[in-house]
Amino acid sequence: MCGICGHYTFGKSTIDEQILQEATLQLNKRGPDFQSSFQNDFVGFGHARLSIIDTSPSGHQPFWDHTGNYAIIFNGEIFNYPTLKSALAPFNIPFKSSSDTEVLLYQYIHFGESMLNQLNGFFAFAIYNKQENSLFIARDRLGIKPLVYTQNDAGFFFASEMKSLLAFPVQKTIDRNSLALYFQLNYIPAPYSIFKDVQKLEPGHAIFIAQDKITVKKWYHLPYTPGQTVFTSESYAHQQQELEQILDDAVKSRLIADVPLGAFLSGGIDSSVIVGLASRHTQHLNTFSIGFEDAGFFDETPYANLVAKHFNTNHTVFKLKNDDLLHSLHGIFDYIDEPFADSSALLVNLLSEQTRKHVTVALSGDGGDELFAGYNKHFGELKMRQNGLDAKFVSSLLPLWKRLPKSRNGKWSNTIRQLQRFAEGMRLSPAERYWRLCTFLNEQQVATLLSETFDQHEQLIRKNRYSGFIRENGTLNDTLLADVQLVLQGDMLTKVDMMSMANSLEVRVPFLDYRVLEFAFSLPVSSKIDQHLKKKIVQDTFRNMLPPELYNRPKKGFEVPLLPWFKKELKSLITDDLLSDQYIQEQGLFHPEFVKKTIRQLFSNNPGDTHAVVWALLVFQNWYRKYMS
Repeated sequence: MCGICGHYTFGKSTIDEQILQEATLQLNKRGPDFQSSFQNDFVGFGHARLSIIDTSPSGHQPFWDHTGNYAIIFNGEIFNYPTLKSALAPFNIPFKSSSDTEVLLYQYIHFGESMLNQLNGFFAFAIYNKQENSLFIARDRLGIKPLVYTQNDAGFFFASEMKSLLAFPVQKTIDRNSLALYFQLNYIPAPYSIFKDVQKLEPGHAIFIAQDKITVKKWYHLPYTPGQTVFTSESYAHQQQELEQILDDAVKSRLIADVPLGAFLSGGIDSSVIVGLASRHTQHLNTFSIGFEDAGFFDETPYANLVAKHFNTNHTVFKLKNDDLLHSLHGIFDYIDEPFADSSALLVNLLSEQTRKHVTVALSGDGGDELFAGYNKHFGELKMRQNGLDAKFVSSLLPLWKRLPKSRNGKWSNTIRQLQRFAEGMRLSPAERYWRLCTFLNEQQVATLLSETFDQHEQLIRKNRYSGFIRENGTLNDTLLADVQLVLQGDMLTKVDMMSMANSLEVRVPFLDYRVLEFAFSLPVSSKIDQHLKKKIVQDTFRNMLPPELYNRPKKGFEVPLLPWFKKELKSLITDDLLSDQYIQEQGLFHPEFVKKTIRQLFSNNPGDTHAVVWALLVFQNWYRKYMS
């Protein structure tokens, strides 16, 4: 796992070497073990290394082939690189390292961009052909590893992180449509970024640059098209066998490392499955859980301890207090280089920080919920599509739900909040309903918040990009595809990459092996969820492997205590600093009345979801002060 950056100036101009070095330095947390750069009249490469496979100097990058014609910088891991290396034997390549980087480079040299389909792993890499003065850049199928880029009169520039890209000549003009999207979703999904002239390379896409021409193309297509897919005819029992086989191999391949390795263990089904499978292939696996002494009902460490004992892992529990979350706040504010307001990033940061003290690589159960319908919203969507008596009854009481107080910080008030969202969703089309459930503010509210208008037509284009394919008479698989393309890629994977890399920790996600992904979308909805069980096939497949206590218990989760902080420790930050009347008016981005109204509701007895809106505002304001003021 590493950080990469670079430029391509078409031989028309040069970039100061110090600029490239500064861009590389900005990636030091992604790659603290070694940093190096190279540039000539056409291209510049910077690389910050977190040594995982072949930790010797022979694996340092930029990495050149034995002819000196090709150079690569690479962020990620290729888990099937031993097999790919064997396939290169007929070419009699004089390998000088045991790294997957070198295998990846020679795969491209001998097979061109078609080799992308042979890769099993996560990656963002760039390869320079010195003889042709061409540049090839690619990102993995699901976008587990990030890459941002821009083009202007000075050249083409790219990097793993925005803070690195901004070291190059980059125009920092806020994209008003991205800003509107941010305050709806609390993040900005690819290909958009907070800046008008900066894009995120989309998952499964590649860029080829040669002879003053830049070509962006999609190289990976998930074999699922709404309304056109023929689902597997295999029996449910056979589906379970196939899932176990594929996921077991995905876990096994992700245990390759030349540094200490472990696994996150929350006590939920997904992380427990990953730990159970990993324990088949390694003894006394290192596992790590995070628990909060102040959390009470939400503390799931007893279940994690149960799983750890069941699989005889070397288990470590980090018992923290909510104050530890609060104290980590400013470190996260400092690391975020694009507005991102999923508050659970605080938890991922603390878990990564503590885990990094023991290992360099951690397996995670991320992705299982999005692929196999594990969220409450999936159960709710199933109910709405079936339109049974219970759904109609909840919908009929919408006037009541609107009048009752709602908040995420109490059991009953949160239930009322969920019932209202369900009842409102029943009145929308599946596509509109999906977007509504993904957002915290609707378009009208965002228009009231922002002082300058945004392009309504462009907003519709962006919304339809992620949810427009969800059919009125389709299935829940449409919704799951939208989750993979929007929530998983834009929120979940961004959060894990950002917070793990802030702590120089590599996180591997077996559920997002492309074989598991494609298998999941070959299944009918009935294999994933029914009236009684979410994530059905995952739970049934591994029922005999896991402790029985994990079943038939509520999915607790953990809510970051934003509202109590806002009313106490962070109140001054809101009222006297980042959201003060004076700063809002001087800044000129937001309507002061909307902000004041939101803050009044936040401190009322019926805060609703205003804590999420205020958090999004605070994150943005902190980012704005650092990068724009």
